[in-house]
Amino acid sequence: MVDILEEFQPVVESIRLVPSTGGVFEVSVNDELIFSKKKLERHAEPGEVIDIFRNIIA
Repeated sequence: MVDILEEFQPVVESIRLVPSTGGVFEVSVNDELIFSKKKLERHAEPGEVIDIFRNIIA
């Protein structure tokens, strides 16, 4: 999240962290799920989530 804030501070209005259990890691933008560890059954690769975010913002 820090990477997203550093790079996109002018365009990001807010970030919300929702605690969970069971190793769930999901990232949504404007209520659209863009990454789900649970669905993919794997961790995000380094830079993967911010790359997806960049493509959405661009």
